[in-house]
Amino acid sequence: MADGEILQRILEGVREGDETLVTEWTGKAIAAGIEPLVVINDGLTKGIQAVGTLFGNGTYFLPDLLLGAKAMDAGIKVIEPLMAGKKREFLGRVLMGTVQGDLHEIGKNIVIMMLKTAGFEVLDLGVDVPAQRFIEQTLEFKPDIIGISALLTTTVGRQKEIVELLQEEGLRGKVKVMIGGAPINQNWADTIGADGYAEDATVAVEVAKRLLGMSVG
Repeated sequence: MADGEILQRILEGVREGDETLVTEWTGKAIAAGIEPLVVINDGLTKGIQAVGTLFGNGTYFLPDLLLGAKAMDAGIKVIEPLMAGKKREFLGRVLMGTVQGDLHEIGKNIVIMMLKTAGFEVLDLGVDVPAQRFIEQTLEFKPDIIGISALLTTTVGRQKEIVELLQEEGLRGKVKVMIGGAPINQNWADTIGADGYAEDATVAVEVAKRLLGMSVG
């Protein structure tokens, strides 16, 4: 079977959210001598991009998006042992988390999937994340952007706390800050000195690209 056909099977497996199929064909791709980075870029990534397109136009819903992500991760796990010394090309690095005292994650997870689909490397800190944890991971992960989610009116102040702590630690000039969540608006972003505000996942990708000086057209 030609390399292109194998990669197409991987793409289709991710698009269909079929972990078993993706695992099987990723293994076949490696056995056929296809470079790991080619499998990622031309198989797995194109598959999740297809999922993102279908989600964006309303054909797919959140469960479909999550299944596609799990299928892609299944393929990545097959390839990871072969990736030593090889570097993937990403648009940028994003550190994401929901603030301390807030356990909401669905919106954050959708944003993460859309960012990954667009080509960003994303580290998810999860929910109920203390401000200091954002600082520690900023120093370790060295992101280009920090995404801070807050879904409760009682926790939005944590976003301001994180921005101020970044300033105190001398990190504010080294990273862009993007915020979001149901109670959040542009006025709040301006008030706390955030670099960007996204009202939904699609806008989040556009904002992230714009913050890094990329075209969003």
